[in-house]
Amino acid sequence: MEEQLKTTCLYNAHVALGAKMSPFAGFMMPIQYSGIVEEHLAVRQHVGMFDVSHMGEIFVKGPQAEAFINHIFTGDIRGYEPGKVLYGMMCYPDGGTVDDLLVYREYLADHFLLVVNAANVDKDFAWIQEQSKGYEVRLDNASDRIGQIAVQGPEAEKAVIEVLGYKEAADLAFYTFCDVEYKGERLILSRTGYTGEDGFELYTTNENTVEIWDRLLKAGVVPCGLGCRDTLRFEAGLPLYGDELSPEISPVMAGLSMFCKLEKDFIGRDALADQKAGNLARKLVGIEIEDKAIPRNGYPVLLEDGTQVGVVTTGYHSISLDKSICFALVNKEYSALDTPLYIGIRKKTFPGKVVKKRFYQTNYKK
Repeated sequence: MEEQLKTTCLYNAHVALGAKMSPFAGFMMPIQYSGIVEEHLAVRQHVGMFDVSHMGEIFVKGPQAEAFINHIFTGDIRGYEPGKVLYGMMCYPDGGTVDDLLVYREYLADHFLLVVNAANVDKDFAWIQEQSKGYEVRLDNASDRIGQIAVQGPEAEKAVIEVLGYKEAADLAFYTFCDVEYKGERLILSRTGYTGEDGFELYTTNENTVEIWDRLLKAGVVPCGLGCRDTLRFEAGLPLYGDELSPEISPVMAGLSMFCKLEKDFIGRDALADQKAGNLARKLVGIEIEDKAIPRNGYPVLLEDGTQVGVVTTGYHSISLDKSICFALVNKEYSALDTPLYIGIRKKTFPGKVVKKRFYQTNYKK
């Protein structure tokens, strides 16, 4: 018997707009509305919005909340003031990735919010519960009670201030948040996103999320689906769990060592330190292809003689750059910049070279 797909609080709004819907992470989600190219360019050039209510929100509270999170999180949350957001990973003892996530240091003492990937909510919560034994903490999986909209693009701040009236948006630095209200309910206004552009993520009740979406829509903010969310994050060099991170792909292998604070202790720390010292077989790289052929997940990465040395994890013909590019997990000895590599696409091979994974550079500064 097939598992019943979930829907977010904005499902009816997507259907009313004629969105192309498809299963994703256990939810029926919008892939596109007007088209991936149009939506992608709206975010790069103006402002777009995404329904990300499928993401997971887990609250961790209690006198040992900080110590517990520091035990399961690759980053170091000690010493940060309330209002700070940190990106990092949770790892297994062998260094494999449980999930990548955001940690919000709340304004109430000993209160934290963990924002995890939609496909991993149940798995993550069970894993967090298991690791919390022996710590004086309270865990609350609030994922079903919270809606989330991401407003992204160079005009995102203008939209949040002018349409929703949150002047506080202008004062938020990148990866910080503040608490505001919408109709008497808490709303977390966070200067974060997954597109490489400026933007905000708004967390509040499901009911208020529907109303906020409608207000932004009427004001001309372009609704965007998960199709262009993937093209945008990929161009900006941002990983997707399941492709660039997994139980088999560690943060060090994915090139995310900067988010692993090895000077402190956490689950998986010793394995990651060993990998960072050079004991790893594969590394994630960017590859630019000379042809317009499109590399896809699972396509082989080859040497000139046809020897396979890696596999593509994500690939597109970039909308912003008009180039065929991909992420690939390759044998470490072929990971240096400018290394010539080939991509097998159907029955042909196409030459390319290793480049930096952040393919697209935004002008955003805050």
